[in-house]
Amino acid sequence: MPTQLPRSPYDTVRGLVYFPRMLDKIRLHAQGVLPECYHKHLGIDFDGRCLNLLHVGYADVRDRVLFGLSDEQVLDWCYENGHRLTDQELETWNGFMTKRGWRDEASERIAFRLKEAGLEHLDRQAVTMFDFIDLDEGRTPPDFSRWEPPRLREGQPPA
Repeated sequence: MPTQLPRSPYDTVRGLVYFPRMLDKIRLHAQGVLPECYHKHLGIDFDGRCLNLLHVGYADVRDRVLFGLSDEQVLDWCYENGHRLTDQELETWNGFMTKRGWRDEASERIAFRLKEAGLEHLDRQAVTMFDFIDLDEGRTPPDFSRWEPPRLREGQPPA
């Protein structure tokens, strides 16, 4: 049976990054089409961070997803039965997750994962873990270079 990949970690439900990816992994796993290498990460790692943020358990979320609720309905359930995020918490979560691996202790992990996947040649495109995930799954990560200070942009002469 062919495998299917979940959505990009950059995708959102009501502005919450990563959440739809976690739900996709649940659905794909139940259908038997999630690649084997993803199985050991279900409910932990980035999934676990998201679940902790929302104060809900993996089994509870999985049950709602497999019952057939939409992404929005699952998020509503999380907000009603766990923790409803404030605008500031949402901004903090999105900022942290979309920048994980950029100038922090996870930076070396990206280099390791690129080498492991045979994608070392894409090093300059994989600034964050989300970038790596997109590249590893055959997507092009968003171009955030417009937010780099001019002095850090590639090809800029030193001041």
